[in-house]
Amino acid sequence: MPPGGTLLLELLTKSKSTAQMALAPIAAGVAGATAAAAYLDAKFHLSKDIRALRNVQASERDFKKNGANGRGSLWYFFEDQVKRLPAEEEAIWSRQGRYTWAETHANACRYGQYFLANGVRPGELVAFYLTNQPEFMFGHLGSWAVGSAPAMINHHLAGDALIHCLKVSAAKLLIVDEDKDTVERVEAVRDRIEGELGMTIRILNQQLKGEILRTEPKRPEDELRAGLSGTFPMCLFYTSGTTGHPKACPFESQRAGGLANGRVRSLGLEPGPNGDRWYVCMPLYHGTGCTTAVSCMLSGVTLCIGKKFSTSKFWGDIRDSDSTAFVYVGETARYLLANPPSENDKKHKVRVMFGNGMRPDVWHRFVDRFGIETVSEFFNSTEGVFALINVCRGPFQATSVGHHGALLRRKFHDIYVPVEIDHETGGIYRDPKTGFAKRRSYEEGGEIIVQLPNEEAFVGYYNNPKATQSKFERNVFKKGDLYYRTGDALRRDADGRWFFLDRLGDTFRWKSENVSTAEVSEVIGHYPGVIEANVYGVEVPGHDGRAGCAAVYIDSAHRATFDYNALLAHAREKLPKYAVPVFIRILENLTTMHNNKQNKVPLRNDGIDLRKLRERTEKEALEKGLSKEEIKYDTMLWCPFSLASARAPGTEDELGYVEYNMDDWDGLVANAPGSKWARL
Repeated sequence: MPPGGTLLLELLTKSKSTAQMALAPIAAGVAGATAAAAYLDAKFHLSKDIRALRNVQASERDFKKNGANGRGSLWYFFEDQVKRLPAEEEAIWSRQGRYTWAETHANACRYGQYFLANGVRPGELVAFYLTNQPEFMFGHLGSWAVGSAPAMINHHLAGDALIHCLKVSAAKLLIVDEDKDTVERVEAVRDRIEGELGMTIRILNQQLKGEILRTEPKRPEDELRAGLSGTFPMCLFYTSGTTGHPKACPFESQRAGGLANGRVRSLGLEPGPNGDRWYVCMPLYHGTGCTTAVSCMLSGVTLCIGKKFSTSKFWGDIRDSDSTAFVYVGETARYLLANPPSENDKKHKVRVMFGNGMRPDVWHRFVDRFGIETVSEFFNSTEGVFALINVCRGPFQATSVGHHGALLRRKFHDIYVPVEIDHETGGIYRDPKTGFAKRRSYEEGGEIIVQLPNEEAFVGYYNNPKATQSKFERNVFKKGDLYYRTGDALRRDADGRWFFLDRLGDTFRWKSENVSTAEVSEVIGHYPGVIEANVYGVEVPGHDGRAGCAAVYIDSAHRATFDYNALLAHAREKLPKYAVPVFIRILENLTTMHNNKQNKVPLRNDGIDLRKLRERTEKEALEKGLSKEEIKYDTMLWCPFSLASARAPGTEDELGYVEYNMDDWDGLVANAPGSKWARL
């Protein structure tokens, strides 16, 4: 009997009142201990950390167990769901068609056989240049069935960038979407694809789709998948390529354990039968959209495919598909908020939204307006070295990109490290005496670098060893250590919440201070009528550093009456003086990339030279077939005396935003003596 057992037995045999009196001190002690434990758990989030660690361990253990005995291919994980679920259970919903798990399996087998017939061999990749559709998933699953995997080519790419991505993949078969613009981009470089690269091009039009679906759904033999290691990719992703050609990143199959069940479990989603339904209208060639689609196929959650993101069609798709979760990227939530409020805003079944890039200034507004229970904001990169996730079901973790309790903070203390950056060179600041980096506190934040045990811990860029080596930083805090540079600045507060600060290269120097574009964007984005604020630094002739410029898109209802000087007053109230934008560019069109993320590069390249801006606008408009009469040019405002290091006497009435024109640019370049520019 355990210590104290005899006493407890005696007490239990006494009268009820006597037992209650005797047990009171013990109960009080237990209650006190329980309260103390609850307090410590609430303060340090111990149970949350333990659940997270156990979740990861369970996912890895189950994945390893299920992948034993030659079943390491993800194809078997998909087949396990097909066998587990009723044949009539829906696996894929789309406007183009709906398919059960049995039908999806049969179609995947057909696509696998088609790949074999067209020269795809185990261990090789097949290139996808496809839009969102069920056939994308049939092809993806079918490639696994024959020991292959897809190289996910952005179907907006053209010319040299397209050729570069295809070449890196080393694929011999290219599957092209039937979309007219997509076909035209491929036809423009067909000779190079077939000649230089030796690729076979197949247009996935209605005729070819019918041909494939009429073939016998023969299951590809197990021998085709035998011998594939965990390092073989489930697919090949590409970076956005905003500053050069995209780089390819293999998503290794051995990393897919979390996709098989961990992600679904952490979000509180239930696999079928009659389980949750996940809507994905983000590009399936992109990491967020693709990994979510794969999670569905590996876990038994129904995948609902949207052709592409559309603010006018989004909620209609959500309702018609009975989706209970959806994926977002970048400014998706902001664009949905820009729609006029409707009595239908909360008439849906969505409980969970999952994605990355939601700005703090839209988080609460979106959740309140659309009645979302769980926001799961994650932070990661295509390379997948530094990953955070915030499963937020209340105000405490709102607007953060991740959360670590005391256990995880201890675990990652010397692995995820914020360091000081030299913003003039873009490199990590090094102490002139020791040559070592300067670690910053988590509360301050800085670029996060990740300690690696060896180079192999970073999967690297596919067929690009030079680019892979460029991500390593050595001898950071001591001789011989090795770190990976994320290029992203974050901070972590005392409660363990991680917050995104800025991307390396987006932060700029002005008046000897570092300006965070993310901070300025958040402040500007809070102002009524501003749909989007894309902030960047611009070079100003005769001035050191870069002045702040905010490219803003104004709600159509506010555009005619928008008060830019009230916006200026708002910025001055909320921001340090040096961070207040000197220039405002009023956008006629939004400037996001294909995945709803902001793209600063063309705006930064335009700078404040209005001639350059007009030339690019005209070139892009003519490429789209617009006439010169149809072209709408962005306009620009500036606060000229904000450039001065000190206010000139008598200029107090000139401190607001005024129109910026070509004469102003010419004056800045010439710095004409005696002119207003000479005073700046």
